[in-house]
Amino acid sequence: MHLLIKNTLIIAVCCMLSLACVAQRNISTIATNGWSNNSVNTVIFRKNALVSFRHIQYTAYYDADQFLVLAKRKLNSPTWETLRTNYKGDAADAHKSISIMVDGNGILHVAWSQHNNALNYAHALKAGSLILSEKKSMLAERENKVSYPEFYKLANGDLLFLYRDGGSGNGNLVINRYALNTQKWSRIQNNLIDGEGRRNAYWQVAIDQKGVIHISWVWRESPDVASNHDLCYAKSADGGLTWQKSDGERYQLPIHAGNAEYALKIPQKSELINQTSMFADANGKVFIASYWRDENESIPQYHLVYKTDDDWKVHNLNFRKTTFSLSGGGTKQIPIARPQIIVWKNGKRYAAGLIFRDKERGSKASIALNNDLQMSNWTIADLTQQSVGDWEPSYDTELWKNRKVLSLFLQDVKQIDGEGKASEQPTAVQVLNWKPKK
Repeated sequence: MHLLIKNTLIIAVCCMLSLACVAQRNISTIATNGWSNNSVNTVIFRKNALVSFRHIQYTAYYDADQFLVLAKRKLNSPTWETLRTNYKGDAADAHKSISIMVDGNGILHVAWSQHNNALNYAHALKAGSLILSEKKSMLAERENKVSYPEFYKLANGDLLFLYRDGGSGNGNLVINRYALNTQKWSRIQNNLIDGEGRRNAYWQVAIDQKGVIHISWVWRESPDVASNHDLCYAKSADGGLTWQKSDGERYQLPIHAGNAEYALKIPQKSELINQTSMFADANGKVFIASYWRDENESIPQYHLVYKTDDDWKVHNLNFRKTTFSLSGGGTKQIPIARPQIIVWKNGKRYAAGLIFRDKERGSKASIALNNDLQMSNWTIADLTQQSVGDWEPSYDTELWKNRKVLSLFLQDVKQIDGEGKASEQPTAVQVLNWKPKK
């Protein structure tokens, strides 16, 4: 059943869970004509699908005709203003998602339709506008084989732009920086993480409130997702120029398989997924969410990996009951979503929410909650009453950082295994806001 909910406020019923009794939950509908023939609008590596700046929230999606559509609203308003741009993407390739961010001057930046092809990038003509410039290069060099474009905002309002230069199993991580004072891009790293022609890194990034950049990644040896392995980590306190391990040891760049810090060793063929999420709090504590199958176990489980003062620790959430196997290339149809992780202070302790979708639970948007990460006590609540198909979670990182509101991009989509294209009717593009009870 497609998710078609009008602009109404949905009041959550308090659950018999310590943190699932919701202070606020509402869903607003942006449009009903979202492209749904694959998961391109809902892939987890959209950074970001939603972003807030001051009192305005922005989003982007492909409509049923594959046009790039931008939208905005005043925070907490059920009414969205939409604009179909002149730009059309190849929505049939689920890698070619849309990523957005607003810089410190209030200018919206957009990258779209990227999978080993030339850069598609534009920005708004003025602060608060949805009208985009013509397509632009950033630096021209190394912009012909761009994949996985991601924007991040630094504390001073400058932007970082990360992308893979090269192909699956043979690609390198490039970082550009946009300076507010010059309104120009510069290259920070040509090759931060080097696959050495034999592998590539699939990363996730978090920037803490002190401006430290945290990055973690898995290695992949080939286009086959089964060749994902290990979980590595690095951080930078100077905007991405120099990088360190968690103990402060400085990396000699580029980082490669031989000098990387391994937070956790995970063998190939462990159903380890790539491109998940991480969170860094105001004190720089790092939390990484993923899923894989532990040794001698048959069922892939969600895991939370985090750094203590002494070592890397792992929580196996261990609530799943059914098995599946990852192998092959292209975008996969998987019975569970890659997870997002949010963490917040709960008194003197840390609480966490892991957002996911699982066929076991009717493919709803769900959240696993833990009110004390010193204990492995997770409880689960559903955020939607209906299935969201093959949706994966992406959220407004700026709104969570500034207001502790989880704002999720929602759409019921269908993903055919191995980069297939379904034949579905358009579905509603929505935003769900959730706030944990204090």
